[in-house]
Amino acid sequence: MGFFSDLKEDLSQAVNELMPEEELNAAVADAAPAAEEQTAVQDAEELSAADEALDSLDLSSMLDRLEEPDTAEEPLEEAVISADGEETQEAEPMPELAEEPAPEIEEEPAAETEEAYEADNMISEMSGEEEEVMEEQTQVQAQTNRVAVDETAVVTEGMTITGDIISEGSMELIGTVNGNLDILGKLNITGTIQGDSKAAEIFAEGAKITGEVNSQGSVKIGQSSVVIGNITASSAVIAGAVKGDIDVRGPVILDTTAIVMGNIKSKSVQINNGAVIEGMCSQCYADVNPTSFFEEFKKKKG
Repeated sequence: MGFFSDLKEDLSQAVNELMPEEELNAAVADAAPAAEEQTAVQDAEELSAADEALDSLDLSSMLDRLEEPDTAEEPLEEAVISADGEETQEAEPMPELAEEPAPEIEEEPAAETEEAYEADNMISEMSGEEEEVMEEQTQVQAQTNRVAVDETAVVTEGMTITGDIISEGSMELIGTVNGNLDILGKLNITGTIQGDSKAAEIFAEGAKITGEVNSQGSVKIGQSSVVIGNITASSAVIAGAVKGDIDVRGPVILDTTAIVMGNIKSKSVQINNGAVIEGMCSQCYADVNPTSFFEEFKKKKG
């Protein structure tokens, strides 16, 4: 609109300079309707352009997009209409940084795993064997360092002990012991033992023993005594009942009341009349070896 007003002033000024006042008034009167028509046409053109710009926008789609809920992955783009009637869009959000994948752990081959497992087992077995050897050596050293004392412990009648007993002296056992006995001195038994017995000398009279009997010296199983277990000693006199093997480096004497159910290994065996033996007797510790004697005899005869 300002452009036409300036043009009108310039034209009127030029006409005033060139034409007389009367002619100018007449010309202005003639040109006014034409200018008004041209101004109306221009205004109509501008209105139609604005209408076209508004029509080009999809208002319904914009409203639909505004009503849709926001999502974290694809944010909605809001349309903006500028002063010139053009549709613009907001800047797109920055793309999210992609997460780095976790590093993959490489698995060892099955063969290497099995080899490592076997190696670990071998090491554990070796360590277990070494521990057992060390324990045995410790026990032997502890036993060699032990010194017998002149004392005698007594387990009286009616007393029951549950557990192992270790003594540096001797023991008189009249009651009951449910456990192993390790006596450095002499062990006299007239009671009951449920466990292994170990002593320098062992004498049992009317005793009930269930377990191994191990003596560094002599063993005497008196009449009416019952031993269910093996006997190991340097010499033995059996007058009671024994169910087990007898291994004696020296002589073995079986009295008339002896009952033995097991094998006997000794240097010599004396069996009195009335003794009962069910087993094999072998004088493997004798000075004379029967096998070597007959082999030499065959060589001499040949």
